[in-house]
Amino acid sequence: MRIVVADCSVDYAGRLSAHLPRATRVLMLKNDGSILIHSDGGSYKPLNWMSPPCSHSAVEPTEEQTEAGVTEVWRVVHAKTADLLVVSIFGIQHDSSHDLGVDPGLIKDGVEAHLQELLAAQIDILGEGHSLVRREYMTAIGPVDILARDADGGSVAVEIKRRGDIDGVEQLTRYLELMNRDPVLAPVQGVFAAQEIKPQARTLATDRGIRCVTLDYNEMRGMEDLNTLF
Repeated sequence: MRIVVADCSVDYAGRLSAHLPRATRVLMLKNDGSILIHSDGGSYKPLNWMSPPCSHSAVEPTEEQTEAGVTEVWRVVHAKTADLLVVSIFGIQHDSSHDLGVDPGLIKDGVEAHLQELLAAQIDILGEGHSLVRREYMTAIGPVDILARDADGGSVAVEIKRRGDIDGVEQLTRYLELMNRDPVLAPVQGVFAAQEIKPQARTLATDRGIRCVTLDYNEMRGMEDLNTLF
């Protein structure tokens, strides 16, 4: 992984267009070809990014860019969609490369992992006609718990938690923003599934068009609710 702290501006052109004006930012270039652009805020969510497969090249700035103070221009092009991300660099404060090795992946809490397994086997809990595509669907920024299809064939991304809070909704939002850039998957609906969903998380999810599903762990395991026995 290469980490660069640079004074830069960023332009994105594709299904959506976006511009980040000149500022100091952290640029993360991963070995899979992806690039993520972070500011000193906003938690883990990048300001912009390009997911693989993509190609990265450094080009000479134009005469106009040079006059504006640009010293280097990075062009990142998505191989499938031809989306283009251009980073105009005015100066570099830090530039380092690190070999992180093979990542073992996220090890989930035992109950959370079992919930994922159970929901994959009982995918119709999400609604009649749903079908499983795969568990742990990998994106450039991590795996979404379940990728499914609804009765109409639309993509559904499911994030599973024991206790659903705002951080979980933010995590799913991040996956959805990335997955909806993929024309093969888009449009992608989001489902936030948990044993317990906090009111603030439910409100945020609803506001972002994400459906909430409460999971009954005992029922999914085929166990009686002990409370009904007394």
